[in-house]
Amino acid sequence: MYQLTTEHSFDSAHFLAGYAGKCANLHGHRWRVLLTVESEELQTDQQHAGMCVDFAELKEDLHHLLDSMDHILIIEEDSILPETRRALEAEGFPFLELPFRPTAENFAKYFFDYFRAKQYQVSQVQVYETPNNCATYRKELEI
Repeated sequence: MYQLTTEHSFDSAHFLAGYAGKCANLHGHRWRVLLTVESEELQTDQQHAGMCVDFAELKEDLHHLLDSMDHILIIEEDSILPETRRALEAEGFPFLELPFRPTAENFAKYFFDYFRAKQYQVSQVQVYETPNNCATYRKELEI
């Protein structure tokens, strides 16, 4: 089995609505994402001969997604008051609303599913919330 891993980072703010602790407060992270894809065989066409996937294409797709999340507030749907939403919009502050709590674990699954939908054979995604704390989502082992 061949595996390739690429990584990219983004900075964003978030908070964990309903959490009893510091992370309930608005705070930021430098999120580090490692995307691993795999293939049983290498490609044979002229452009991609000897490659699992083209690193340039994989990196571009990862950068495109993560750059869209850079320097914004990431929030869970319905976790802020309508007045807060309107104030953010009025001030021109960018934010991204997601259907899940913005944790490293949920981001790992989100990125995994996103790249699977783009037809990459993703084996795992690791998301570092801090240099020492990482969440991993990986495909199930096939028996």
